[in-house]
Amino acid sequence: MRVKKSRVLLLAAAAALAAALFLGLVFVPQQAEATRASAKQAKRVVFEAKLRRTLTGIRAARNEAWRWDAVMSASAPRYAASAEHSPSLGYRRSVLALWTLRAIRARRQAQHPPRLKDWLCIHHYEGAWNDPNGPYYGGLQMDMSFQQAYGAALLRRKGTADHWSPLEQIWVAERAYRSGRGFYPWPNTARWCGLL
Repeated sequence: MRVKKSRVLLLAAAAALAAALFLGLVFVPQQAEATRASAKQAKRVVFEAKLRRTLTGIRAARNEAWRWDAVMSASAPRYAASAEHSPSLGYRRSVLALWTLRAIRARRQAQHPPRLKDWLCIHHYEGAWNDPNGPYYGGLQMDMSFQQAYGAALLRRKGTADHWSPLEQIWVAERAYRSGRGFYPWPNTARWCGLL
Protein backbone atom coordinates (compact mmCIF):
# COMPACT_ATOMS: atom_id res chain seq x y z
CA MET A 1 0.00 0.00 0.00
CA ARG A 2 2.85 2.27 0.71
CA VAL A 3 4.26 1.69 -2.69
CA LYS A 4 0.96 2.48 -4.32
CA LYS A 5 0.63 5.71 -2.38
CA SER A 6 4.06 6.88 -3.39
CA ARG A 7 3.37 6.02 -7.00
CA VAL A 8 0.14 7.99 -6.89
CA LEU A 9 1.96 10.90 -5.31
CA LEU A 10 4.70 10.60 -7.91
CA LEU A 11 2.13 10.56 -10.70
CA ALA A 12 0.34 13.56 -9.17
CA ALA A 13 3.63 15.44 -8.90
CA ALA A 14 4.50 14.60 -12.49
CA ALA A 15 1.05 15.75 -13.62
CA ALA A 16 1.43 18.99 -11.67
CA LEU A 17 4.86 19.54 -13.18
CA ALA A 18 3.52 18.88 -16.66
CA ALA A 19 0.66 21.32 -16.06
CA ALA A 20 3.07 23.93 -14.76
CA LEU A 21 5.30 23.48 -17.80
CA PHE A 22 2.31 23.70 -20.11
CA LEU A 23 1.07 26.86 -18.41
CA GLY A 24 4.59 28.27 -18.56
CA LEU A 25 4.72 27.62 -22.27
CA VAL A 26 1.41 29.41 -22.69
CA PHE A 27 1.85 32.39 -20.37
CA VAL A 28 5.57 33.17 -20.58
CA PRO A 29 5.46 34.10 -24.29
CA GLN A 30 2.41 36.26 -23.65
CA GLN A 31 4.18 38.00 -20.80
CA ALA A 32 7.31 38.45 -22.94
CA GLU A 33 5.20 39.87 -25.75
CA ALA A 34 3.53 42.28 -23.31
CA THR A 35 6.95 43.34 -22.02
CA ARG A 36 8.19 43.93 -25.58
CA ALA A 37 5.07 45.96 -26.41
CA SER A 38 5.50 48.00 -23.25
CA ALA A 39 9.17 48.69 -24.05
CA LYS A 40 8.23 49.66 -27.61
CA GLN A 41 5.56 52.04 -26.31
CA ALA A 42 8.02 53.59 -23.83
CA LYS A 43 10.52 54.17 -26.65
CA ARG A 44 7.77 55.82 -28.69
CA VAL A 45 6.85 58.13 -25.80
CA VAL A 46 10.50 59.13 -25.36
CA PHE A 47 10.87 59.71 -29.11
CA GLU A 48 7.74 61.89 -29.25
CA ALA A 49 9.01 63.89 -26.25
CA LYS A 50 12.27 64.53 -28.13
CA LEU A 51 10.27 65.66 -31.18
CA ARG A 52 8.24 68.10 -29.05
CA ARG A 53 11.34 69.43 -27.25
CA THR A 54 13.11 70.00 -30.55
CA LEU A 55 10.08 71.82 -31.95
CA THR A 56 9.93 74.02 -28.84
CA GLY A 57 13.61 74.85 -29.35
CA ILE A 58 12.99 75.73 -33.00
CA ARG A 59 10.20 78.12 -32.03
CA ALA A 60 12.31 79.77 -29.33
CA ALA A 61 15.31 80.26 -31.65
CA ARG A 62 13.06 81.50 -34.47
CA ASN A 63 11.36 84.02 -32.18
CA GLU A 64 14.71 85.26 -30.92
CA ALA A 65 16.01 85.70 -34.47
CA TRP A 66 12.84 87.56 -35.43
CA ARG A 67 13.07 89.76 -32.32
CA TRP A 68 16.61 90.86 -33.17
CA ASP A 69 15.63 91.40 -36.81
CA ALA A 70 12.80 93.62 -35.58
CA VAL A 71 15.27 95.68 -33.53
CA MET A 72 17.25 96.30 -36.73
CA SER A 73 14.06 96.65 -38.82
CA ALA A 74 15.49 93.94 -41.04
CA SER A 75 13.22 91.60 -42.91
CA ALA A 76 12.72 88.43 -40.91
CA PRO A 77 13.63 85.12 -42.55
CA ARG A 78 10.57 83.12 -43.56
CA TYR A 79 9.51 80.07 -41.63
CA ALA A 80 7.92 77.38 -43.78
CA ALA A 81 6.92 75.27 -40.74
CA SER A 82 8.09 72.10 -42.46
CA ALA A 83 9.59 70.87 -39.18
CA GLU A 84 6.14 71.07 -37.59
CA HIS A 85 4.93 68.30 -39.89
CA SER A 86 8.06 66.20 -40.17
CA PRO A 87 8.28 63.00 -38.09
CA SER A 88 12.07 62.96 -38.52
CA LEU A 89 14.02 63.88 -35.40
CA GLY A 90 17.16 64.38 -37.48
CA TYR A 91 15.41 66.87 -39.74
CA ARG A 92 13.99 68.78 -36.79
CA ARG A 93 17.43 68.93 -35.21
CA SER A 94 18.90 70.36 -38.43
CA VAL A 95 16.16 73.02 -38.51
CA LEU A 96 16.88 73.80 -34.85
CA ALA A 97 20.59 74.21 -35.66
CA LEU A 98 19.72 76.55 -38.55
CA TRP A 99 17.46 78.78 -36.44
CA THR A 100 19.92 78.79 -33.56
CA LEU A 101 22.63 80.01 -35.92
CA ARG A 102 20.31 82.66 -37.36
CA ALA A 103 19.44 83.87 -33.85
CA ILE A 104 23.12 84.11 -32.88
CA ARG A 105 23.98 86.05 -36.04
CA ALA A 106 21.00 88.39 -35.68
CA ARG A 107 21.81 89.08 -32.01
CA ARG A 108 25.48 89.74 -32.80
CA GLN A 109 24.60 92.07 -35.68
CA ALA A 110 21.93 93.92 -33.68
CA GLN A 111 24.23 94.45 -30.71
CA HIS A 112 27.01 95.83 -32.90
CA PRO A 113 25.39 98.37 -35.21
CA PRO A 114 27.56 100.15 -37.75
CA ARG A 115 28.86 103.52 -36.52
CA LEU A 116 28.08 102.58 -32.90
CA LYS A 117 30.85 104.84 -31.56
CA ASP A 118 29.50 107.75 -33.60
CA TRP A 119 25.97 107.24 -32.25
CA LEU A 120 27.29 107.00 -28.70
CA CYS A 121 29.24 110.23 -29.19
CA ILE A 122 26.08 112.00 -30.40
CA HIS A 123 24.17 110.54 -27.46
CA HIS A 124 26.82 111.90 -25.09
CA TYR A 125 25.85 115.46 -26.08
CA GLU A 126 22.10 114.80 -26.38
CA GLY A 127 19.60 113.58 -23.75
CA ALA A 128 19.23 110.47 -21.61
CA TRP A 129 18.00 107.33 -23.35
CA ASN A 130 14.69 107.68 -21.52
CA ASP A 131 14.31 111.48 -21.90
CA PRO A 132 10.52 112.05 -22.15
CA ASN A 133 10.65 115.82 -22.70
CA GLY A 134 9.18 116.77 -26.07
CA PRO A 135 9.52 117.87 -28.73
CA TYR A 136 12.68 115.71 -28.79
CA TYR A 137 12.66 112.26 -27.21
CA GLY A 138 15.20 109.67 -26.14
CA GLY A 139 18.97 109.52 -26.14
CA LEU A 140 19.32 110.80 -29.71
CA GLN A 141 16.65 113.50 -29.33
CA MET A 142 14.31 112.42 -32.11
CA ASP A 143 11.29 114.54 -32.92
CA MET A 144 7.90 113.06 -33.84
CA SER A 145 8.32 113.41 -37.62
CA PHE A 146 11.73 111.68 -37.42
CA GLN A 147 10.23 108.84 -35.34
CA GLN A 148 7.31 108.46 -37.75
CA ALA A 149 9.61 108.39 -40.76
CA TYR A 150 12.23 105.94 -39.48
CA GLY A 151 10.68 104.14 -36.51
CA ALA A 152 6.96 104.00 -37.26
CA ALA A 153 6.53 100.40 -36.10
CA LEU A 154 8.27 101.13 -32.79
CA LEU A 155 6.27 104.33 -32.37
CA ARG A 156 3.01 102.39 -32.83
CA ARG A 157 4.07 99.50 -30.59
CA LYS A 158 5.98 101.26 -27.80
CA GLY A 159 5.23 104.96 -28.02
CA THR A 160 7.84 107.71 -28.29
CA ALA A 161 11.60 107.06 -28.42
CA ASP A 162 12.05 107.45 -24.66
CA HIS A 163 10.30 104.04 -24.37
CA TRP A 164 12.62 102.32 -26.86
CA SER A 165 15.78 100.49 -25.91
CA PRO A 166 19.08 102.25 -26.68
CA LEU A 167 19.72 99.71 -29.45
CA GLU A 168 16.33 100.42 -31.01
CA GLN A 169 17.05 104.16 -30.93
CA ILE A 170 20.45 103.64 -32.54
CA TRP A 171 19.00 101.42 -35.27
CA VAL A 172 16.31 104.01 -36.07
CA ALA A 173 19.05 106.64 -36.36
CA GLU A 174 21.06 104.22 -38.52
CA ARG A 175 18.03 103.80 -40.80
CA ALA A 176 17.89 107.58 -41.20
CA TYR A 177 21.63 107.66 -41.90
CA ARG A 178 21.29 104.98 -44.59
CA SER A 179 18.37 106.79 -46.21
CA GLY A 180 20.77 109.59 -47.15
CA ARG A 181 20.29 111.96 -44.23
CA GLY A 182 23.65 111.08 -42.72
CA PHE A 183 24.36 112.79 -39.41
CA TYR A 184 22.63 116.04 -40.47
CA PRO A 185 19.61 115.59 -38.14
CA TRP A 186 22.18 116.24 -35.33
CA PRO A 187 24.09 119.20 -36.78
CA ASN A 188 25.71 120.56 -33.62
CA THR A 189 26.53 117.32 -31.84
CA ALA A 190 27.70 115.66 -35.05
CA ARG A 191 30.14 118.57 -35.54
CA TRP A 192 31.37 118.25 -31.97
CA CYS A 193 31.97 114.54 -32.65
CA GLY A 194 33.80 115.36 -35.91
CA LEU A 195 31.18 113.66 -38.07
CA LEU A 196 30.28 116.71 -40.21
